Amino acid sequence: MSDYDPAPADGDLLLRAARGERTERPPVWLMRQAGRYLPEYRDLRERYSFLEAISTPEVAAEITLQPYERFRPDGVVMYSDILTVLEPLGLSYRLESGVGPVVENPVDDPAKVPAGHADVTHDLDYVAALLDRLDERVDDAAVVGFAGGPFTLASYAVAGEPDKNHVPLRRFRARHPDAFGDLLERFAAVTVDYLRMQVAHGADVVQVFDTYAGHLTRADHREFLLPLHRRLVEAVDVPVVLFVRDAGGRLDLLRETGADVVSLGWTVDMARARERLGDQPVQGNLDPSYLLGDPEFVRERTREVIQAAGPAGHVLNLGHGLHRSTPVESVRAFVETAKSIER
Repeated sequence: MSDYDPAPADGDLLLRAARGERTERPPVWLMRQAGRYLPEYRDLRERYSFLEAISTPEVAAEITLQPYERFRPDGVVMYSDILTVLEPLGLSYRLESGVGPVVENPVDDPAKVPAGHADVTHDLDYVAALLDRLDERVDDAAVVGFAGGPFTLASYAVAGEPDKNHVPLRRFRARHPDAFGDLLERFAAVTVDYLRMQVAHGADVVQVFDTYAGHLTRADHREFLLPLHRRLVEAVDVPVVLFVRDAGGRLDLLRETGADVVSLGWTVDMARARERLGDQPVQGNLDPSYLLGDPEFVRERTREVIQAAGPAGHVLNLGHGLHRSTPVESVRAFVETAKSIER
């Protein structure tokens, strides 16, 4: 790591922006902030598998803090995975090279919809321990927790592995609408417990990733997901960020959830979204592929997003997660650009 000395983080800026306030500069963090683009992460992962790393609090804390030490973003997002909540529901998963997460006992029949008590506090105690460590070690940035949304979790659970068009879950909805609703309800209930546990252990902000929800029809989104998203938002007393990829045609539905912040994918025009959402705080939304360019290109495109978003209620981020081949210098340019703004 270089001897570069980053400008200080300011977690209060992130919380103020999430409340819709005007800020002296845009607060900044990145989805997939900790991960494979960092050489120190790759070095550490040679000793631990992904599942070992996220379930070992001291290792997960070290990985979480690697980008914090390099760039001092205003939000420090815990190193974990959205599929951890499968465990309290009795669903097992593993990572398979070239495939991704594979659920070993998929919900491919209505009779397999999980039932019974889910003990998040016991089964995911390693996440609580990670957040305790972050709460002790980070005092100038906001600690960001997260969870998967009901539709996205259900897609993995039903298909048993990543599915580009989420046909297995959509087929499940068509053939078993009652069981489909029950499955989403089950994931929402366990996620409520999970988010509350995160806040109890120091998360200042939480993000809900219902990334694939745009694959539902608008009618199904309103019927099945909107009430559950509202429940997740209302479950905690810290700002909640809601992310649905490619949701430009559903900004009204995201606003209706009551989410404190709507996180915008990179295909959504920032200026138009701000017009449609009014005073709704937003997060985003630089195309992650732009960070594959040189630092000056990154700075130019980042300034454009900041300009389009305006001075109030904007958390600067990407429109999705960092790509593994992203140059470290580009991430630095992105964060530095936010910190260089003076209003």
